[in-house]
Amino acid sequence: MQGSEDFSATLAVLASALGCGLLMGIERERRKGHGPGRGPAGIRTFTLTSLMGGIAAVLGSPALIAVGGVFVAALGLLSAWRDKLDPGMTTEIALLLAYLIGVMCATSQPLAAALAVTATVLMAARDSLHRFSRHWLQPGEARDGLMLAALALLVVPLVPDRPLWGTALNPQVVARLLLVLLLIQSVAHVARRLMQARHALGLAALASGFVSSTATIATLGLQARNTPAQARLQAGAGVLSCAATMVQLLVVAATVQPAWLQAMAAPATAATVVALAWGAWLMRPAAATPASLHDTAAPNGDDARTTAARVPPAPLPATDQQGLASSASPPVADSRMFNLRDAAVVALLLTAVQIAVHGLKLAFGDAGLFAGALLAALADLHAATAAVMLQGTPADPGHTAVAPALVAAVLVHAASKSVVATVSGGWRFARYAVPGIWVHSLVFAGWLLVR
Repeated sequence: MQGSEDFSATLAVLASALGCGLLMGIERERRKGHGPGRGPAGIRTFTLTSLMGGIAAVLGSPALIAVGGVFVAALGLLSAWRDKLDPGMTTEIALLLAYLIGVMCATSQPLAAALAVTATVLMAARDSLHRFSRHWLQPGEARDGLMLAALALLVVPLVPDRPLWGTALNPQVVARLLLVLLLIQSVAHVARRLMQARHALGLAALASGFVSSTATIATLGLQARNTPAQARLQAGAGVLSCAATMVQLLVVAATVQPAWLQAMAAPATAATVVALAWGAWLMRPAAATPASLHDTAAPNGDDARTTAARVPPAPLPATDQQGLASSASPPVADSRMFNLRDAAVVALLLTAVQIAVHGLKLAFGDAGLFAGALLAALADLHAATAAVMLQGTPADPGHTAVAPALVAAVLVHAASKSVVATVSGGWRFARYAVPGIWVHSLVFAGWLLVR
């Protein structure tokens, strides 16, 4: 019985090694070409190399595994020396990797398979990766990407993780907040560059909402005031930006107080779906109804609907602070993925609000917590919620005021957005945007209270 189990395990290891080698070899076979100048390794070489690694691992001899690795590496060096026309080393390195993956099949077949798939995808995406790095990626974006990687992998792990004053001031939390803000800016930047022109307005508003939904609504309101025929379309984009606010609430919860993530996941997801659905409904192609085009003159006696159909959606203007950009304009020569100074200012603002709310709670109890949350929500919802969530977890019976304070902050922020929408875009814009702002906020608030 034991021998049968050992045989099955050995067979599984060799089958995994065989499959990994076949996968990588098929990709190399398609690129090796034909004739005397063809590539050095194809489907058979990769399959046999990976199988050899699996056999060496099954035999359990470290010396044999090392000898096999040296042999494959020597073959790769010899192949590279003989092929003077190809300066690349991808095939030779991939061959050694195939051997190591075969060896790994004896200890972790899922990880070995994942590595084989990853390596195959990287090799198959050669042309796309070259185009991305040489033509699509801008120098400023490359520098920002390296800086972001350095912050995530080197700086943030080294920052001390200990509270300096209660739960409100922790250097590790501040560093993570800064990293999260930079990641959000980077994702928004990439989304703006990848978006299709026909979805430009909605996608730009959604991406810009990750930086500032309130500022996005203000900008769209000004656009609607200048082009009344597009008020409903602009309002729909504004409501879409509110979905980013709900997503950011989850990001902030995961960053500053992970215990709140589970409690807020369902309410925030439901509110996000409502905001997306409401915004998409307002932006649907048939949205240009006569009611939305009231007082809009149609030249030469044309119907207002026909006139609106000829008016293209006004793209969001390019700004530095809100991250808004028009997809119709080409990317600048040296565009940046994020603004480190602005992100640092926001991170410090979040920290300052957390300290202030913590101080108010110590001085005035739950009343101070509510007052601090409401005042902070007028300026920035995420600062308010981060400060409130740090005061206690959902399971803590001594902090029953935290959830109501979160709800109050969300509703005050909705009121702030409504005022901004009305002032910037007028009644025509507000009558479409304000209901969407309140409905998704009430969905979040109601669900969180009755959970």
